[in-house]
Amino acid sequence: MSRAPQPDQELVELDAEAVRSWCARALDALGREREAIDAINVYPVADGDTGTNLYLTTEAAHQAVEAVFAASVPDTTETVRAMAHGALLGARGNSGTILAQLLRGMAAVLSEGRDGDHLARALAEAAAAARQAVAHPVEGTVLTVASAAAEGCAGGGTLVEVATRAHDGARTALEATPGLLDVLGRAGVVDAGGRGLLAVLGALVETVSGRAPEPTETATGGVRVLGDVRTVPAASDGPCDGEAGPAYEVIYLLEAEDAAVELLRGRLDALGDSLVVVGGDGLWNVHVHVDDAGAAVEAGVEAGRPHRIRITHFAADAAAPTGRGERAQRAVVAVVPGEGLAGLCAEAGATTVRSRPGEPPAGEELVEAIRRAHAREVVLLPNDSDLRQTAAAAAERARAEGIRVALIPTRAAVQGIAALAVHEPDRRFDEDVVAMTAAAGATRYAELAVAERQSFTSAGVCQAGDVLGLIEGDVAVIGKDLTETARTVLDRMLSAGGELVTLVIADDTPPGLAPDLERHVRRGYLAVDTTTYHAGAGAPPLLIGVE
Repeated sequence: MSRAPQPDQELVELDAEAVRSWCARALDALGREREAIDAINVYPVADGDTGTNLYLTTEAAHQAVEAVFAASVPDTTETVRAMAHGALLGARGNSGTILAQLLRGMAAVLSEGRDGDHLARALAEAAAAARQAVAHPVEGTVLTVASAAAEGCAGGGTLVEVATRAHDGARTALEATPGLLDVLGRAGVVDAGGRGLLAVLGALVETVSGRAPEPTETATGGVRVLGDVRTVPAASDGPCDGEAGPAYEVIYLLEAEDAAVELLRGRLDALGDSLVVVGGDGLWNVHVHVDDAGAAVEAGVEAGRPHRIRITHFAADAAAPTGRGERAQRAVVAVVPGEGLAGLCAEAGATTVRSRPGEPPAGEELVEAIRRAHAREVVLLPNDSDLRQTAAAAAERARAEGIRVALIPTRAAVQGIAALAVHEPDRRFDEDVVAMTAAAGATRYAELAVAERQSFTSAGVCQAGDVLGLIEGDVAVIGKDLTETARTVLDRMLSAGGELVTLVIADDTPPGLAPDLERHVRRGYLAVDTTTYHAGAGAPPLLIGVE
């Protein structure tokens, strides 16, 4: 446990242990307020995840701080830099990305000094850095609250005085946000990101003074700031202009030079909105809302090396049948490769998690998706045999939070599609899980991949560039041509019988592949139907399912 002052004891300097304590307290505070903050999230998109995104971003910062303490006895500079770097790597959503930049701005100043005057300068630098990171700053948001916090403690003072005045300034500004942003005023709520920042500043006050700020219930326009919050009606406005906004949220880490990032900002700004680019020293976190997720990722590829790419389809949240504060009875969470499958599963009502080649989702991403599904009962489809243990651990964590989770051990995306096809949320939970499990189990699966190097396989030695046909996870066919190899794999799978073939095609496969395989099935297997889906970018060349 990190050291913290006892009640009525005040810190004079923000040392490494104090930063550690602040980070832990901020995480606890956001954990307590996460659902309440989610409930008032209407800007820039009413997707009910601002509290969750802030919590996950702070959790990443906390883990980074604990890691440096586990390795050594760090000083303040090391600790604040670890906190900022952890937040940058783990930033989620618009609000989390801005919080990461706020912490980064503070770290630069706190590395120079640890007293109240330096804290005041750090908060000013943080507010300025956050505004610079946002392509089109809007008043009435977390940016306004951050600026008010900095203005509240301008002139410096003791550590406690500065932290307290910053918190008070932020609270006053938060109360005024419904009058600055129409979408907040219509919904009757304060800004969700600003409320999260207030919780972080409250944790700072408690760390340096030993006393938590008094929870007040002053309101503007009937909005309670620190007490209970109103639930946003299901019909409340979505994007900031009240009209349909971009379909996807795209986030990725980017290794790139400063000059390339400036060009990237202009390109992404033309593609969509809610653009936030934070970071520096060659590592950046990019966040944008767009209709063309592929173009946003391609822009990152041209600028440098993007990784940890996350694409969220807003339609899944918009289609939720219940109010923001009311949990649905049941939901499905599915791990999928490719944007196309993510959209397909989202249209079917599932909450999706993207899996990328060589970068499977972490357990925290699965837990986050289960929370984001906002249901009492959740069916989890990992769709990858290598994710079995990760998914099981995520399910256990969600159960500890009171969510009933059933893990169906699907080993491929086509098994997940089959399970989702028979999902009926109106029947009993156990019956639904049994039906989905049976559908997945009755689906044999295969995948086509291209060998990257010479290696030994269960079908013999393959060379770099060979086409590999994997059936149930084992290499069964080695070929030179994608179409010919796919036909051979299909024939082997259908030799054991089948009624339905599912083909999942990636964007970079030859355009004639799907029609050719459909004709092949029609000619050779008269009683077998064929269904084709497009996986989009980032998926294996071909996935095959036979039911």
